Amino acid sequence: MQIKESIGMALAAIRANKLRSILTLLGIAIGVFSIIAVMTSMRVMQNSIESGLTVLGAHTFQVQKFPVMQMGPTDWRKYRQRRDIDYQQALLVQDRSKLARAVGIEAWRGGRIVSSAHAQTNPNVAITGQNPEGLFTNNWNVAEGRGLIEQDIEFAINVAVIGKNVADRLFPYSYPIGKEIRIEGERFVIVGLFEERGSFLGGNQDNFVAIPITSFFKLYGKERTLGVMVQARSADVYYEAIEEVRGILRVARHVPPGAPDDFEIFSNDTLIEEFNRLTFLIRAGIGFISFIALFAAGIGIMNIMLVSVTERTREIGIRKAVGARKNNIMSQFVLEAIVLCQIGGIAGIALGVIGGNALAIWLSIPPIFPYDWAAVGLIICSVVGIVFGVYPAWKAANLDPIDALRYE
Repeated sequence: MQIKESIGMALAAIRANKLRSILTLLGIAIGVFSIIAVMTSMRVMQNSIESGLTVLGAHTFQVQKFPVMQMGPTDWRKYRQRRDIDYQQALLVQDRSKLARAVGIEAWRGGRIVSSAHAQTNPNVAITGQNPEGLFTNNWNVAEGRGLIEQDIEFAINVAVIGKNVADRLFPYSYPIGKEIRIEGERFVIVGLFEERGSFLGGNQDNFVAIPITSFFKLYGKERTLGVMVQARSADVYYEAIEEVRGILRVARHVPPGAPDDFEIFSNDTLIEEFNRLTFLIRAGIGFISFIALFAAGIGIMNIMLVSVTERTREIGIRKAVGARKNNIMSQFVLEAIVLCQIGGIAGIALGVIGGNALAIWLSIPPIFPYDWAAVGLIICSVVGIVFGVYPAWKAANLDPIDALRYE
């Protein structure tokens, strides 16, 4: 009953001083908003990455020249000096790996124009050269027609399997299988259509064309670095497969014993770990700024509570005169500070979730509600209310009732 009464008195005090209360709540709301908005955005991106990385398939890893994430131009210059992973090295992995179920070999070229007899795309289509197993290791399913086969690779046949976005752009009213398209002036016959995959981190995953990797070499040259995607035979031999491929490439690339790898191996787990590592500094920086904002808001809470104690000195004297004890007065003012902080915290959480999920809407992925961080936000608000409300409450509880009754 005492807690209920104290909360009721706190709400009445807030209603009696609306502008002052709103300005006080604003500091708390901003501090909590910054925490919740950033953590929601990071969680949205992580969920998007985790769901998007399922394209690598189960127990699949990739080998390439450059790391997936680089910190700046210094790193780029360092990794650029590495030798390319060439076609012969990729074929060695395919031939010698005993623990691999499939070894995909791929090359990419972005920002290309693909045209048909009556239409053409924007210059944003990705062209990828693949071997037949590359479709499997990328987890690309063919919805209609067929995929790439060994004869396509062996004879560098100009055939293509296209994404749905390219098909809709070039053949909006007709069936694309069997039709011709042009890439860099060369004719390719469409033999297959990929299943729709949707967007990933705001990008369209259906805006690409897959051609035999040997045909890709005819268009863009063979002197380039390739990606090698390996799917282990089972989860039990996944890490052994990684070490096997690492050994094959180190021998093929003449890496001295004890020297670090001159290539990168990554998987779903390592990508997520790298993303978390790169975003840790962002989260830490925003957390520090939010701490400062909450500290400043806490000082504002203390200031307002001290003003409230002064304004309500006579009320405190009357309560003491009719039997209220020190702990009753203290609990009243501490709870009032906590209620102030909680209202600001709830507003900050609501705005933070909305702001963070704006990224989800932009990326066309399901929004989330970070229950754990919402709970942390409310706990932080309670702590701020207690820490910065104790002194004003103690001052109120120690007022002399006679002096308080005389106060005008």
